[in-house]
Amino acid sequence: MDATRGAEDAEYWRSEAQRLAGENAVLRARVADLEGQVTALSEKLVTLTRLLYGDSSEKQKQKQNTGTPSGQKAGGAGEGDGGPRRRRGQQPGSRGHGRRDNSHLDTEEIVHELDESQRCCAECGAAYAAFGEETSEQIDWQVRVVRIVHRRRSYRRVCACGVPGIVTAPVPAKPIAKGMFTAGFLARLLVDKYVWGRPLCRIAAALASEGLAVAQGTLVGALKATSTLLAPLDEAIRARNGAAGHLHIDETSWKVFEDVEGKANHRWWLWVFAAADTTVFTIEPSRSTKVLRDHLGIDVDAKTLEDGRRLLISSDFFTVYQSLDRITGVDALWCWAHIRRYFIRAGDAHPEQLADWRDAWVERIAALYRAHQARSSCAAGSMEQRRADADFAVALTAIDVARTDQAAEATLHPAAVEVLATLDHEWDGLARHKDFPDLALDNNTAERALRNPVVGRKNYYGCGAVWAAALAGRVWTATATAQLAGCDPLVYLGAYLDACAAAGGRAPTGEDLARFLPWAASPADLGAWRAPGGPAP
Repeated sequence: MDATRGAEDAEYWRSEAQRLAGENAVLRARVADLEGQVTALSEKLVTLTRLLYGDSSEKQKQKQNTGTPSGQKAGGAGEGDGGPRRRRGQQPGSRGHGRRDNSHLDTEEIVHELDESQRCCAECGAAYAAFGEETSEQIDWQVRVVRIVHRRRSYRRVCACGVPGIVTAPVPAKPIAKGMFTAGFLARLLVDKYVWGRPLCRIAAALASEGLAVAQGTLVGALKATSTLLAPLDEAIRARNGAAGHLHIDETSWKVFEDVEGKANHRWWLWVFAAADTTVFTIEPSRSTKVLRDHLGIDVDAKTLEDGRRLLISSDFFTVYQSLDRITGVDALWCWAHIRRYFIRAGDAHPEQLADWRDAWVERIAALYRAHQARSSCAAGSMEQRRADADFAVALTAIDVARTDQAAEATLHPAAVEVLATLDHEWDGLARHKDFPDLALDNNTAERALRNPVVGRKNYYGCGAVWAAALAGRVWTATATAQLAGCDPLVYLGAYLDACAAAGGRAPTGEDLARFLPWAASPADLGAWRAPGGPAP
């Protein structure tokens, strides 16, 4: 009896031990998962805190490390030798450029005269003789809203000939038929909102302060009409950009507050494609490969590009760009600035364990940037270029050796392991930069292009309708491409809308449109489209 009871107790405790062991394993896995979430959230908190309160462009780290991925030049006083960093702006003792010449501005002269009593001797009363003058300048800023009244003269026939009885001067050319705004007004409206980032309500308030009370709805109607006028120009720029051999590509979130069938939310995406002589923006409802397929004309499911075509893309590691990299004929150049941020974020999230590790990796990447900067500034085939090529190879090899050695360390911090795993996974695209020394190591070109729309996003938060999103992309595409050619956006858009007015309120076509393509424009047009008093294109 006792033996049977003892066996039952033993069996019970064995099953209980197995149950507790199973629960313990589940709880351990749960704890590990939660610890991973805590680590990830800590890193995200550090990153967001840094973005909100920290120095821009990681300036604090740049004080400790030479060479940066932000385009700063290596070398110079204090760089690379532990000395003080070069101050921004004009340096003490350097020759200045002198006072700027503003003679191109409209000039109003005011003569300041002494009182008659001050122009004679106080003792004998003899009049002073004129003795030249002293001249100084001030700059005034005047904004004017001008009402233009068109008076079209009419004449009646006084003879008996078979000609029209009444003739009237032609209707003035307008970019928008029956519209009340000139080409200059519309150009300034577009630039004010999309280039300078002012919300429409503030533009209306600014106009009201100058005496023009105009409803926002009236401005919206004008914007909608200009979108149609800009469409052919936008299409021509997109076609050239989509056929480019090298593109910087990036995207950021954007709000479009119109309900669209099949889309559950208002989150859209602003894409940028930056080439050598064109920059294209498009606001799309998705972040998928469809955007790449539509713009580049590439079947992302194909294994190779069509014969004779080759494409280089500079981007981050997002999955849609990974899909392009799998196509034969497409070479991806991953962004070194992005991988650098991963090391910084891990070190900032775990400063006690990874601060030195982070700083060492930042210095390795800085050495790569210094070598790249040096070889890009050397004459082709020169001894300096060969030396810079060797330095670049040494810096890249040092990174390769360090990533391999550290990946084998069993005691490495989990956050460091994760960053090194990302570096290993993207290594081919990062190392491929050695074959393209003339191209940037990072995707900062695309990120800088997005900066202006992002400032606008902070001010007016997005677009109210799908047509407004299309217009935003068209304006940014036209103005950014014009700026690459040295043109002023306001002058350029004003000239284009004048051409629309001359075409009867329609977009120009054929040769009339081709002259507004900055890469094909004549030197005379490019000179006319730069800002008055600005640098030559």
